[in-house]
Amino acid sequence: MQRMDERPQSPLRGILWMVVTGFCFVMVTALVKMLGGRIPATESAFLRYLLGLVFLLPLWRSLSATRLTRRQWGLFTLRGACHTIGVGCWFFAMTRIPIAEVTAMNYLNPIGVSILAVIFLGERMAMRRILAICAALAGAVIILRPGFRELDPGHFAMLVTAGTFSCSYLVAKILSDETDATVVVALLSVMVTIGLAPFAMLNWVWPNLYELGVLACVALFATAGHYTMTLAFASAPVTVTQPVTFLQLVWSVIVGAAFFAEPPDPFVIAGGAIIIAAVSFITWREAQLKKQGVTPPIHATKQ
Repeated sequence: MQRMDERPQSPLRGILWMVVTGFCFVMVTALVKMLGGRIPATESAFLRYLLGLVFLLPLWRSLSATRLTRRQWGLFTLRGACHTIGVGCWFFAMTRIPIAEVTAMNYLNPIGVSILAVIFLGERMAMRRILAICAALAGAVIILRPGFRELDPGHFAMLVTAGTFSCSYLVAKILSDETDATVVVALLSVMVTIGLAPFAMLNWVWPNLYELGVLACVALFATAGHYTMTLAFASAPVTVTQPVTFLQLVWSVIVGAAFFAEPPDPFVIAGGAIIIAAVSFITWREAQLKKQGVTPPIHATKQ
C-alpha cells in the first residue's frame, strides 16, 4: 500500500480536503451550540471525548505495545492537562458567545505557539514575524473591542483556550518528533477524558438520548475533521491549505445567522481576516526560508 507521505502532491486535492475539514469543524461547533446550557460544559466535553474513544479501539493493540520514557510521559501529561483546561473553556464559551466569535478567536492558537516557541525553545523571531504576530493580536482586539462593549465570560474563556491549546500544540510538536503520530493523538484523547472526568462528576446531569446523539455526532465530525486535515496536509503544502481555513469563519457566520439568530458582525469578520492573514504570512515565510521550526501548522480544531 502506498504510504501517505509518498503520494504525489496535488494542491487542488489538498484544498478540497481542507474545505471538508472546515465543514467538519464548523459542524462540531454548531452541534455543541445546539446542546445549549442544560448540561454543564465540562460534562459535555467529557462525554464528547469519552464517546470519541470508540474510534481508538482499532489502534488499541499497537498502542498497548508502545513504550515511553519518563520524560515523554511527563510531556504527555502536561499536554493532557493543558488541553483539558482548553476544551472545558471552549465548551463553556460555546454556550455564551456567537459561533463566529469562537471560530475567529480559534485562529489565535498558532500565534500563541509562535510566542511560546521563542520563550521556551529559544527560537529566533524575525521582525516580519513579530509584525505578523502584532497584526494578529490587533485582529483579536478588533474582535473583542474592549471598552466599546461589555465582554462576556465566554470571551475570556476563549482567551484561556487559545493559551492552553498553544501550549498543547507546542508539546505535540516535540512529541511528534519522538513518537508515532497515532500515539500522540490517542494519548491526548485518553488523558483529556481522564482529566475532565472529576470536573464532570462535580455537577453531573444525566443526558437524554437526544443529547447523547448530538455528542456522538460531535465526536464523529471532530474525528473526521482531524483525518481529512491530515489528508490535506499530505496532498499539498501548508502554504496552500492554510488560507482555506478562513472559510470556517464564513461558514460560521452563515450557520450562526441561519440557525441561531446571530447577526453577522463585521468587526468579527474583519478581525478574523486579519488574524488568518497574519498566520498565513508566517506559514509562507517559514516555508520560504526552509527553516525547520517548532511551530506546527494551524490546527482548525481543538475540540
